[in-house]
Amino acid sequence: MIRILRFTCIAALCTAGPVLAQDAAPTTDPAPGEIAAPDGSKAFGFEPYVGIMGGWESFDRRVGYGVPETPLGGKKLQGALVQGVLGANVPLGPVFIGAEGNVAKGVDGAIDWEYGVAGRFGFRAGDSGLFYGKVGYQWVNFDRFGNNSRDYHAISYGIGVEAGPKDIGLQGITGSAGFRLRAEVSTFGPARSFRPMLGVVTHF
Repeated sequence: MIRILRFTCIAALCTAGPVLAQDAAPTTDPAPGEIAAPDGSKAFGFEPYVGIMGGWESFDRRVGYGVPETPLGGKKLQGALVQGVLGANVPLGPVFIGAEGNVAKGVDGAIDWEYGVAGRFGFRAGDSGLFYGKVGYQWVNFDRFGNNSRDYHAISYGIGVEAGPKDIGLQGITGSAGFRLRAEVSTFGPARSFRPMLGVVTHF
């Protein structure tokens, strides 16, 4: 599971490189003496955003490792998800920090609801690209165990990219409102799940 997670993360970052490269042209002149973003655009700001994502999560089925344990021969705990996110970014020159909350609903399979919070940190690629890591806390409720099943919870980890190439009308992290595409891979606990997600984020 850990090897698969690492491979997918590396592939996602490599694939996003050509898209993010489109943001190389300066967009806003920084103030004299101000530390600029990589493309010379505005260095600082505050960006609240909302987004919607879809994806899949599959939990480890090995006895003693799953969340909860899945007996040998039992059905794997996995399913499709639709997720909403709400958060804010604070650009700081070539880097940024931020925080967000999420709520996800299982639409197929064993997962009922998920919800959590996370902090994000990473690097800016121009004024509309982001490479980031995130650490947070996530709760999961499994539909397979009925309406009265308890929530399972653990620290979550993830990495991802966002890109908003301006040549198709998408805007930057310190510019006017617009959309960015987001691709993310995360895990529940110490690599106890594999959770690729893809979606759209809009800021204002």
